[in-house]
Amino acid sequence: MKVREHALSLVFALLFLAALAGQSVVGLAAFNEEQVSHGASAVTWGSFVTSSAFVVDVAENWQSEYLQFFLFILATVWFVQKGSPESKRPGQEGTGSDREQLVGRHARPDSPAWARVGGWRRWVYSNSLLLVMGSVFLLSWLAQALAGKVVFNEEQLLHGQEPVTLGAYLVAPDFWNRTLQNWQSELLAVGSMVALSVYLRQRGSAESKPVGMPHSVTSVASD
Repeated sequence: MKVREHALSLVFALLFLAALAGQSVVGLAAFNEEQVSHGASAVTWGSFVTSSAFVVDVAENWQSEYLQFFLFILATVWFVQKGSPESKRPGQEGTGSDREQLVGRHARPDSPAWARVGGWRRWVYSNSLLLVMGSVFLLSWLAQALAGKVVFNEEQLLHGQEPVTLGAYLVAPDFWNRTLQNWQSELLAVGSMVALSVYLRQRGSAESKPVGMPHSVTSVASD
């Protein structure tokens, strides 16, 4: 494998691991400060990163990120934004023809195997990106719910209140506060990127039109 050909994914993988490690260190410090303030013992790093307190914070961010991409992938099938390189051209809404998508008898010799066949395999592969993004979102959201319930019940017991069931937690303000504060920020970021890329440029970026391209041009590759 040539590192240069996979540099973008490798860089983001390293940045992700660095950020996650940093979160675990500062999160441990904050957690232990709270433990000591309540007269409890400090915990080790290993105990913290396997605790519900750490899992719920990680999971609530993961689920919102994958929801963002799930919705963006789905929305860009059917909706367009004139002038944005993040959008197809107006009039190209929809899933496209078999010829455009290079599937079935229109597939190339080097097309993926499941693009050349029909039936459920072609359907699965045709929607595989959306299916994976949606699955990771749901699994992360489930992890957030399960870990969040544990953390919430620990707080309940600390204040002399009764613990709640998972069903009760799923309709509790704590769960939806954790959820919606992430959703709104992710949706704002995506919407801003779509709209601002109509009028603003970043020279050399694949997420931007060429600097001199008119604002009204939507898909550079198609124009």
